[in-house]
Amino acid sequence: MENLEKNEVLSRAVRAGKRTYFFDVKTTKNDEKYLTITESKRKFNADNGTFFYEKHKLFLYKEDFTKFKNALGAVLNFIETGEMPDDALFATSESENTTDTDLAFEDLDA
Repeated sequence: MENLEKNEVLSRAVRAGKRTYFFDVKTTKNDEKYLTITESKRKFNADNGTFFYEKHKLFLYKEDFTKFKNALGAVLNFIETGEMPDDALFATSESENTTDTDLAFEDLDA
């Protein structure tokens, strides 16, 4: 853990086949914690014969944890059991998609 970035307080990796998922807890300049989930997949560039990593990153903020966790749980449950998730778990209007946060992207140091 001594290699953590300045604003990173916890980092864990999960290897899953050809992909690795990184769960990184970081802090903003205002000391608010947030989560980044990064999917990294090793790929081969046939043009020059080298490997490279394709990465996709998701930022998840504290005020969204409960909604995200509930929606993810419902979708995973649907995959496992076929039980349809409750539509109330998912944002359906513009007003539900906005957050009342003092965080700005510039605060992230990502």
